[in-house]
Amino acid sequence: MTSGGPTTVRFAVVGNPGNRRVDLFADAVRAAGLPGPRVVPWADVLRDGGADFAPEEVVRLDSPGEDAHVDRLLRGTDDPTRVEGSARWYTTFTSALRGLRGGRRLDDPDDLAVLFDKRRCHAVLAGAGVPVPASPTSGPGAPPVRGWEDVRALMREHRMPRLFVKLAHGSSASGVLAVESAGGGRIRATTSVELAPDGRLFNSLRIRRYTDERQIAAVVDALAPDGLHLERWLPKASQRGRAADLRVVVVDGRATHAVVRTSTAPLTNLHLGGRRGDLDEARAAVESAGARWTDVLAVCERAAACFPRTLCVGVDLLPAIGWRRVAVGEVNAFGDLLPRLTGLPGSGAEGQDTYAAQVTAALRRHGSTSAPGSPDPQDADDPNRPNDPHGKHHPLHPHDTRTGSAHAIA
Repeated sequence: MTSGGPTTVRFAVVGNPGNRRVDLFADAVRAAGLPGPRVVPWADVLRDGGADFAPEEVVRLDSPGEDAHVDRLLRGTDDPTRVEGSARWYTTFTSALRGLRGGRRLDDPDDLAVLFDKRRCHAVLAGAGVPVPASPTSGPGAPPVRGWEDVRALMREHRMPRLFVKLAHGSSASGVLAVESAGGGRIRATTSVELAPDGRLFNSLRIRRYTDERQIAAVVDALAPDGLHLERWLPKASQRGRAADLRVVVVDGRATHAVVRTSTAPLTNLHLGGRRGDLDEARAAVESAGARWTDVLAVCERAAACFPRTLCVGVDLLPAIGWRRVAVGEVNAFGDLLPRLTGLPGSGAEGQDTYAAQVTAALRRHGSTSAPGSPDPQDADDPNRPNDPHGKHHPLHPHDTRTGSAHAIA
């Protein structure tokens, strides 16, 4: 914090009251010696078309998930297990963001609008030189995917016998299909989507494998109206015989927390049966391959730097077979739910969970005695600011002296 007197910072969080995310953040605020945050329910924001915040309030946005009523307001369906409706969810959510007024924001609406559109997010990352899987649907000029026939055509045109089909506005692996084709017309899709006899789609906690192309086509055709994003399937490294990737949390420009996720299926999400792997083992594998662990973390920080007005993101990192190269599969706006996980050595977040690290970083940003409406010192001209694809700025982490190039693993 800056000197000059006691801070008047107060926290507010837009979230679902009683949700574990909101509770964990509130615990971190109180542990910092501050009053618990004012909780503004998403249900109220969606009903009222927005909310107002005091100039001294530091405002965090949390996930609107895990609440059936809020999901109904966002997607227009009474069944939270249904897959369809993500395009309406996106339109309603981004409109609600524009209705939030005042306060000192930890999440930027323009950043979030990109983060929740996989096509736009992929294009921003690629444009910044962040390694990502090849995609024929990246960016605004990409061809639309109207159904399975378009997917098949793009697979042939771009020589992608193995690819991921994703909902453009999906999350938590909802609507994701890992598609593999082989000779003789054989094809297989691995997914958590359950296709009901009447054609409706449901999220399931059980991984399914479809080998009948007619069923795969029915799933993709039902998803297509919500918008689809395609990515080349990159074979991933393994740990103890299981496919492995990493979720890396980046707070205020620095990679602070990381967890290895492993699975026998292409989808490693923990709620779909994935397991936490051994991070020390992953780091040793990277270094044994001749790469540097600091470069792995630097790739995640480069991805986060594309969203400079958002304090925290979760980066899904895909290590290639052999652990020498990596690519960014996703950047998640609400990717910080890693309970009881403490910070990486040298991150500045040692001993802190992801929420405590964000409170510390937020106070570093906003814990000043500046008068409401006065220029934030972080907005002063600074030749060392990172490039910002949205035309805004975010300061370098004050303790970040990491300069290692990530080219060896990109």
